[in-house]
Order: sequence, then structure tokens, then C-alpha cells
Amino acid sequence: MKRLAFAAALLFAPAAFAQGSPAPEGASVYIVNLKDGDTVTSPVTVVFGLRGMGVAPAGTEKENTGHHHLLIDTVLEGAALRESIPADDNHRHFGAGQTEVTLELAPGTHTLQMVLGDHFHVPHEPPVVSAPITITVK
Repeated sequence: MKRLAFAAALLFAPAAFAQGSPAPEGASVYIVNLKDGDTVTSPVTVVFGLRGMGVAPAGTEKENTGHHHLLIDTVLEGAALRESIPADDNHRHFGAGQTEVTLELAPGTHTLQMVLGDHFHVPHEPPVVSAPITITVK
């Protein structure tokens, strides 16, 4: 019974114990089709780019791979870069290995940033994170 409880505790351990998979030196993720300062209309298509690593669906543990996450009007900093990325309207997951998305964004200014997550949705170590860009939606 103690073994079962221990195994369950590990399975449902707090995100504080999470640690990202290793990322190779020089790996980078970026937004292909938009630049900082662009003005666009909704819906907005965002194409994801990746160098130095491959894309694999969530749950697939394979060296030097991960899946995309798009941060909208939020950032991941500090300890959050060592935890599983939340799944909500500001943290979009592409766990099936998708490499683009079309979004309905309200008129106004929005920030977009890419983060590569490992098989458990945890940013790699070191994190593979794009520079944030700001776009204006008409």
C-alpha cells in the first residue's frame, strides 16, 4: 500500500518538482510570419518556427524534441520556466505537433511569445523561448 501511495504522489507531484528535458545548445523557437510592431486584422494566423530541435506530440519522450506553446498577453518568467505550462486562453498548447494556428483576437495591442515544451509541457532546460512580439489588431 505504501508503494502505491508513493507512486501516486510522484504521479501527481506539484509542478515545483518538474524539470524540463535538456535542450541542445543554439535551439530556438520563433514566429515565422509576424514581426514586432505589425498591424493585422483578425483572424490572425501565427506560423511557428523551430531550429535545432524537432516537433513531437505531447507525451512523446524523444531527445531534442518538444511541442509548441503560444503565450498571448502573458509571459513565463523565473520559476514558471521550470513548471508545466498552464492551459488557458493565455497559454495555448499545441500538443498534437501543430506548427500554426489561426486565432480570433480582439482589436487592440497583443503580445505573442513562443515556448517549446517537453513531453510533460515543461519548458526545456535551458528554456527554448522566443522574444516576445507586440502586434496591433485592427
